[in-house]
Amino acid sequence: RVPTGLLSLLLALSLLSPWGSVGGSCPPRCVCASNLLSCSQANLSAVPAPLPRFTAVLDLSHNNVTRLRADWAPARLPHLHALLLSHNGLAFVSTEAFTHVPRLRHLDLSSNRLRTLDENLFSDLGELEVLLLYNNEIATVDRTAFENLGRLRKLYLGQNRIARFPLELLREGTRLPQLALLDLSANRLRAVPSGELQALPAWLRDRLYLHNNPLVCDCPLFQLLDRGRRRHLSAVEDFQDELRCFPPGATTLMKILDLAGKQPLNCSKAQEAVLEAHLGDSVTLGCDSRWQGVRSRHWVTPGGERVLGDGGNGSVVLLANGSLQLRALRPEDAGTYSCWVAGPLLNETLYVELLVHNFTLHGPHDTLNTAYTTLVGCILSVVLVLIYLYLTPCRCCCCRGTEKPPAPRDDSINSSVLSTTPNHAGGTGEPCGSHRAPSAGTGQNGRFKGGGTPPLPTRPGPKAQRKVSDPDSVSSVFSDTPIVV
Repeated sequence: RVPTGLLSLLLALSLLSPWGSVGGSCPPRCVCASNLLSCSQANLSAVPAPLPRFTAVLDLSHNNVTRLRADWAPARLPHLHALLLSHNGLAFVSTEAFTHVPRLRHLDLSSNRLRTLDENLFSDLGELEVLLLYNNEIATVDRTAFENLGRLRKLYLGQNRIARFPLELLREGTRLPQLALLDLSANRLRAVPSGELQALPAWLRDRLYLHNNPLVCDCPLFQLLDRGRRRHLSAVEDFQDELRCFPPGATTLMKILDLAGKQPLNCSKAQEAVLEAHLGDSVTLGCDSRWQGVRSRHWVTPGGERVLGDGGNGSVVLLANGSLQLRALRPEDAGTYSCWVAGPLLNETLYVELLVHNFTLHGPHDTLNTAYTTLVGCILSVVLVLIYLYLTPCRCCCCRGTEKPPAPRDDSINSSVLSTTPNHAGGTGEPCGSHRAPSAGTGQNGRFKGGGTPPLPTRPGPKAQRKVSDPDSVSSVFSDTPIVV
């Protein structure tokens, strides 16, 4: 016989144990320990029922649960924070499957046969922190599949068939606010938005895994990863051999970090944190640390001045986010600035080189405009000179290029010089080619001698009685020799 006191003690212990209470029996083929329920490798084709409502960890891995319907948990499980469903051949997950587990923080759906992530699939899991979806057949990811996951820190999407980079998970304004790790390795990505990824904080790029993707080589991709290697980012430094790409026109992969100076791309190495500015500008130097939880930081200027957290002088100010703002730049502000960061694990020093051009922002444009105006003016001058030389109308009736013949001998050369009245006969003229060279001999410089010039035949008309002037007398008009009549 069992004493009455001992029976009472056993009854009390059974009531205190969660598995001894009403509705808290351990399901068949499962192992229960406190609030842990392990049904791994139990050859289950469905989730066992009923599940104790105080279950905190439910392990259903390595079974044959191929479909996760909305009624797998008919009652609310307010304490469940970890659900393990890996290695089940799971091919379907209802959009209402997580309605009764709102406190879930860890969800493992890895190594299954999921092909799509539907709209708002995980929207009921507002407290989810870790989501494992690697080693599935996922090819389509709806842009709203991860909405409302405000506390998600780690998302594993590796070893799937994803061909579109989910930039909405990282872009400012739409990204998950607490996301610190995104694994996209071993997928089918052909390209990544290198420029937008470079603008991400270094602590996020430190856990962005892109290795083992069939990427197409380009220089922005190389410079993105080269900067990551210089900064010792884990996603780059730990997987240098697996970061490969296809060069243009090639069918074999090569290491992305070996693209520097090699054909056909001949990429140049990335310069880390080099900023250019002009005189009088205001610039902000960012302290892009790898550590997310920074305890403290301060800056040191090129002149050795230390800028602490309480600000600086009027031209150098330390902002609340750790950036250093420089106002009204001067030539002496150029140089290398260093940011000293005290991280949660290790300290880090970042360097930013500032180049200050010795002119204002509009200086180069004004210089260009002046040079352009001068060049245009010179070209117009040359064109006008050419027009004057070659396109001036010919005063002769014949074509230009024929030497003008001497004037008719019946007109007085002196009168043509001294008189304003034209000496042309009758208003009609002979063609330019009709003039004949004089038969008399000429003296020096082609001038006729006065004594040996025979008189020309006279023509009828009012000017027939005029005397023939000596051709040499034309020089007397412009010389000191008296005019001889």
